[in-house]
Amino acid sequence: MTSPRPPAELVKELHRSVTAVIHGQDGVVNRILAAMIAGGHVLLEDVPGTGKTTLAKALARSIHGAEFKRLQFTPDLLPSDVLGVSILDPRDNSFQFHPGPIFTNVLLVDEINRASPRTQSALLEAMAEGQATVEGTRRKLHDFFFVIATQNPIEFRGTYPLPEAQMDRFSMQCALGYVAPEDEVAILAAQASDHATHPVDRVSPVIDLSQVLALRAAAAKVRVSDEIRRYIVDMIGATRGAPNVQLAASPRASIALMKTAQALAMMEGLEFVSPDQVNAIAPEVVAHRLVLEPQAGFSGLSATDVVREIIDSVPKPQ
Repeated sequence: MTSPRPPAELVKELHRSVTAVIHGQDGVVNRILAAMIAGGHVLLEDVPGTGKTTLAKALARSIHGAEFKRLQFTPDLLPSDVLGVSILDPRDNSFQFHPGPIFTNVLLVDEINRASPRTQSALLEAMAEGQATVEGTRRKLHDFFFVIATQNPIEFRGTYPLPEAQMDRFSMQCALGYVAPEDEVAILAAQASDHATHPVDRVSPVIDLSQVLALRAAAAKVRVSDEIRRYIVDMIGATRGAPNVQLAASPRASIALMKTAQALAMMEGLEFVSPDQVNAIAPEVVAHRLVLEPQAGFSGLSATDVVREIIDSVPKPQ
């Protein structure tokens, strides 16, 4: 009987599977996997054509038994299009519930800011509590439920900015960005005319759903000392008195930062969290939760700049 593979080895296989399709994005893929293992959700904000949809598909195809669904958000999309609806069955004159796309494992919400706030809010309960209330009935989602949402940061016509409550449900916000020329050459080679299928269609599963849940359990067991917990609280607390910050980070940010740091430490084969994991992931976990004063934008200051200044100013535990 073969012994179970170490968690860090499983994550490396998953990472290799995704980056075989998503070239030149090793760091971003690493962070997205950390968010997934930590039980969070990810918002990808980037210009069209950088591989956001392909990344979500490659991740889902790398997990055996994982169901993948895609929701294209549009202004006319209704909450029932997300959650599902009961339809009258004339055979027995009873209503039968037809689950919406949210009842899946990996959900890609494409262009999330194109739907109305009412439809956007249909995701709030699911992302925070792993359940959906439909027509007064609470319905549990899958144990492994992971949302990857995308939005275009430069096109604002016909969009509805995500409210702070919605942004706070995402444990992390990332951007893919443009890849290096050599990586773009590799992308072209992978999609040359002699290939009959898209590279993502050739992805094979490398782990299964039970192993994903085991990774989450392993990450939760990574030790977080009292000093590291206090360091995380001090870092989040520093956003509440920082200049130019109108809305600071909440305790939910502290929890997300701790859990994501645990996942990152587990992925590195460590048994405890150090300040290095906290600092490495803090900009992606904290910055999107902050709302800056209007005048801050005129000086070129961003929320990420604020978080990096806090990382430099808060004393590290020895």
